[in-house]
Amino acid sequence: MSDLAVDIEFLRKRYSNGVEALSGVALQVPRGSIFGLIGPNGAGKSTMVKSMLTILRPTECRGTMLGEPIGKKSTLAKVGYLPEHATFPEYLSGRQVIEYSAGLAHISRRACKDRVDRLLDQVGMSEAASRTMRTYSKGMKQRIGLAQALVNDPEVVFLDEPTDGVDPEGRIDFKKMIAALREEGRTVFVNSHLLAEVEQIADRVAILSKGKIVKQGLVSDLTRREARYELRIQGMLPAELMSWCSERGISIQGNVLSLMAESAIAMQPLIDKLRASLVIILELKEDRFSLEELFLQTVMEQRQNPNAQAAR
Repeated sequence: MSDLAVDIEFLRKRYSNGVEALSGVALQVPRGSIFGLIGPNGAGKSTMVKSMLTILRPTECRGTMLGEPIGKKSTLAKVGYLPEHATFPEYLSGRQVIEYSAGLAHISRRACKDRVDRLLDQVGMSEAASRTMRTYSKGMKQRIGLAQALVNDPEVVFLDEPTDGVDPEGRIDFKKMIAALREEGRTVFVNSHLLAEVEQIADRVAILSKGKIVKQGLVSDLTRREARYELRIQGMLPAELMSWCSERGISIQGNVLSLMAESAIAMQPLIDKLRASLVIILELKEDRFSLEELFLQTVMEQRQNPNAQAAR
């Protein structure tokens, strides 16, 4: 069995009007992980998810899902999906929406009730289960949407903007529910523009811009690569050290010295120099780039150099 839940070697989607939404995308999603797909509006995120699930027919696709070719029906039966802007019949109750989805997944009536009860409890909707969808808030509808995505007990769950329109308290609940899915051994693929949330829950991310994956990897590795180290001293830096710092790319702002580097080892020469000059060091800290800062930098670089090779 492959360690990858999703392994896309090449995915291209060109619409009939000539617009190429995806330009040879490649990505790998390990089993049992939370994978975040991020990108600006119009980057092709939803198109990519729908193409992997063959809701949209890809122009060209080479890859596997759960070890089988993309689009195989028996594999899709093991996949759950919450689309962006999911809508359900307003006259149905939350329970009935999940029951209907269970019927589409060919779940027996005997198993249906217990499973629906469990899912309603899992998403915090047991008390409101008999109310109709028209009486629900956006957050409540999203909870029912998540429940119906889990009704077939999927191995892989695709969530397209799952917390869009959800209030802050609801977003905290969603993050806990998504983390719980990983603890159950499921693979969760999250497409979101809420970068801070993705950074908090995802193990790996990919940045999609203009139909290309421009960066992907472990969140910790991607942000560590762009770490900024800050050293705070007592008083001001002696004048004789200013030119030394400038020559080595060390930024000076008041009593704070900062350097972009891959590890804290790069700060050692500065520390040695300060000690030799009897400068008192008050603090040394690592100030890593957030996922949002990395995202903005990467997208800007891609816009300035659109022909750069896509990340693999």
